[in-house]
Amino acid sequence: MLYSYNWLQSFFYKKLPTPKKLAALLTGHFAEVEGVKREGRDFILDIDVRPNRASDCFSHIGVAREIAAILDYKIQIPVLKLKEDKELKTKEIVSIMVKSGRDCPRYTARVIKDIKVGPSPKWLQERLGACGLGSVNNVVDVANYIMLETGQPLHLFDFDKIQGREKNLGHNSQRKEIIVRRGKKGEKILTLEGEEYELDKDILIIADPVSPLAIAGIKGGKKAEIDEDTKNIVLESANFNPRLIRAGSRKIDLKTDASWRFEHGIDPNLTETAIDRAAGLIQKLSGGRVAAGVVDFYPKKAVAKKIKLNLVRLNNLLGIDIPKKEVIAILKRLGFKAKSQKAGAGRTGQTTILEVEVPTFRLDVLIAEDLIEEVGRIYGYEKIPPQFPTAALIPPKRNLALFWENRAKDILSGIGFNEVYNYSFISQRDVDIFQFKNVVELENPISADFRYLRPSLIANLLKDIQKNQSFFKTIRVFELGRVFESPLPNEKRMLAGAMTGDVFFEAKGAVESLLNKMGISDAWYDDYRPKPEEGGLSMWHQTRRAEVKIGERKIGFLGEVCRRVLDKLGINGRVVVFDIDFEKLEKLASEEQEYRPISKYPAAIRDLAVLVPIEVKVVDILNKINAAGGELVNDVDLFDIYEGDEIPQGKKSLAFHIIYQSSERPLSSKEIDSIQREIIQSLEEEPEWEVRK
Repeated sequence: MLYSYNWLQSFFYKKLPTPKKLAALLTGHFAEVEGVKREGRDFILDIDVRPNRASDCFSHIGVAREIAAILDYKIQIPVLKLKEDKELKTKEIVSIMVKSGRDCPRYTARVIKDIKVGPSPKWLQERLGACGLGSVNNVVDVANYIMLETGQPLHLFDFDKIQGREKNLGHNSQRKEIIVRRGKKGEKILTLEGEEYELDKDILIIADPVSPLAIAGIKGGKKAEIDEDTKNIVLESANFNPRLIRAGSRKIDLKTDASWRFEHGIDPNLTETAIDRAAGLIQKLSGGRVAAGVVDFYPKKAVAKKIKLNLVRLNNLLGIDIPKKEVIAILKRLGFKAKSQKAGAGRTGQTTILEVEVPTFRLDVLIAEDLIEEVGRIYGYEKIPPQFPTAALIPPKRNLALFWENRAKDILSGIGFNEVYNYSFISQRDVDIFQFKNVVELENPISADFRYLRPSLIANLLKDIQKNQSFFKTIRVFELGRVFESPLPNEKRMLAGAMTGDVFFEAKGAVESLLNKMGISDAWYDDYRPKPEEGGLSMWHQTRRAEVKIGERKIGFLGEVCRRVLDKLGINGRVVVFDIDFEKLEKLASEEQEYRPISKYPAAIRDLAVLVPIEVKVVDILNKINAAGGELVNDVDLFDIYEGDEIPQGKKSLAFHIIYQSSERPLSSKEIDSIQREIIQSLEEEPEWEVRK
């Protein structure tokens, strides 16, 4: 928020520090000053006033109070003299009806007659301009000026444009009635800028007996606008329910300087002070006769809070002994009243208690700790020496779930995957495409795209690929998160990944790498069997799919997504995914790693292709090769599957790399050839298997 340096200086007889030094002081003791800019003969301070201090420091007087407390200066608020016309009685000219004291805790009004609307003096235009507001005229500008000075928004109505009731009698025939009420369905209002807004019961308005005059605390209406022909005005200074103003502002999508202040809360006792200052300045700049007295709806007066402050606790929390006299002096500079109560004996000696009266403009001070914070910041945090805590720090219990999550993420990131975070919701279209069963529907979804809780991570991963496929040639993404099934609470953590391209075996290698690095060595792949609830249908390719097992326990799935699903999602090319039950995985994972020294003897590779019926599992062939090769077969890798025209119908050709190596001695070509022949002989013992030569 913008504040004028010259304006702040006007509250003090003493010279303030230079703008940059003042900015440093405010940053250290009050709120960060984000910038200082020269503006003609003035300097503008951009102060990041925190929301808890909006009630008093969204104003120049509020910031001046802070400066006075920090520098121990005496603040001097200029007096605006007000001369009332005793022949005019405000209560005889205007009446106020507030429908709900909860919506409007206080409403104060004054009437000024026979004003002359014209341009504002230069000094007023400059002060408004310094704070980012343009000049309108000498009457409207005063309302904005007082808001910037005191923090209390004001509003002006053209008295003669306010409609009265049809049946008014005797001397009350010119009496105007202002009503504070909720909007009615179907009501509309045209604002000062010419924008029309629909009203309803959630929006508080100011109205006459016929129609709305303003949106309370947010924006004035065109109906009672102040213009160059205005002669008589009603000046409003009110206090509105912050929640109601915030909700109304959000509903009509309109934020103003006034609504911003009302949303954060304002001292109800400020309305009369602000309206008197405004009436005095309007009278000074535009002439006019100020009617005697005010109309004031104030059923429940706000009174100062009283808080007991234990000085021993204050010093313990701040970590330094501040003398009682200085504590009282600091509180007094901040506008608090403090007096000592009878001292008592505590565990650490004599205890002094202060009874502190909190001014009503400090809505943020509610408990003793708030007072301690006030004393600490004005005293100066830089004066408090750093100290090590006296209590023993007990390290938290190790969170194994978090450890394995981070471990899995690091492994997948290390082999080229990117982690994504998706919403935990899917749409009806997703349910139809993936044929999900037992999905959990939300009672109050944010939108149609977020109608159900996700039963799988795969749907959103595939949508990630669809959105990014035009930007990247290859995509490798994974997500670790919760999935949900009906009936709740049926949720679990899953780890899913997706890769683009003809990469079924690469995905298999990625899963194996993940499992190996998590200390799992007995993983293998089995035929995929659709669940009964899938009704025989599947989103997977008919042959490129497998269940991931550890021992006899199924922990996940690996497969290529079928073309039907990819076409519906608008994905080009192939996509392979893996989906692992992470809760099962972390129970089987181990931090213990078996160290096997790398053999110093060279390895030899022989290739072998075998023609088998299409239903034969790869694992059966691997078992045969390992059994026949014995300990000298270090590893076997499947590198090709061929089912082309040259292969007899109903068969497939599988090609393997067989890696021979010994940890004790080098292997001769003759020895390797002998083992290779034994492996071929073992494979050809099967009647329908043929090793291709």
